[in-house]
Amino acid sequence: MIYRKSPEELQKMQRSGKILAQSLTRLGELVHPGVTTAELDRAFAEMMVEAGAAASFKGYRGFPASICASPNEVIVHGIPSEEPLEDGNIVSIDLGVFYEGFHTDSAWTFPVGEVAPETARLLQTTKMALDAAVEQCVAGNRVGDIGYAVEQVVEPAGFSLVQEYAGHGVGRSLHEEPWVPNYGPPGRRERLAAGMTLAIEPMVNVGGPDTKTLEDGWTVVTADGSLSAHFEHTVAITDDGPLVLTAREA
Repeated sequence: MIYRKSPEELQKMQRSGKILAQSLTRLGELVHPGVTTAELDRAFAEMMVEAGAAASFKGYRGFPASICASPNEVIVHGIPSEEPLEDGNIVSIDLGVFYEGFHTDSAWTFPVGEVAPETARLLQTTKMALDAAVEQCVAGNRVGDIGYAVEQVVEPAGFSLVQEYAGHGVGRSLHEEPWVPNYGPPGRRERLAAGMTLAIEPMVNVGGPDTKTLEDGWTVVTADGSLSAHFEHTVAITDDGPLVLTAREA
């Protein structure tokens, strides 16, 4: 069942999303060569205490950390570690915030120091794909239009799309219906309506689209070891167009 939120519920999700966006910006400022993803995890846990909120991912289906931290070839669900990030790396930080009874979900891939031009192009393309997807979050469109918009950015750029993992509804539960794949065709699947809230999250690889899960049961990496980027926003469908609940000021 797809849950459509009332105006009052959307206001609560906006407050949750604002906490998330501010936290993600603060974490991005901490990303530099030598920092560990475990340090970022601890910093986010402290931010949640300050905000009176909770980390959605902590303990979710047994996940052991407050954030997902996915460096380089890790696509999603990376477990924070004490291994320092190195200059030229990238790291995707995926956050969930639970506040006033509602979850919001967002991710951003940050460069660590100076990255290669092709790496920078990967990040730029994935962010452009997210922006294109958000533009399709209009009442009357369909879920397939969102994924098709992602395809139209990523494939001409020569990158590949992860198809085994996708976006999703979000709200009172961290994962709600509908499933929101990052591919078309357009004009298919569920129709978008005001009050729906979706986590839109393109995952883009430099190499092939295939994935594998490591022995920890969580960490998903590119099968060929190529770099992967992940950008995500929680978006509300409104009568006035898409409302990005996790929009960042920086």
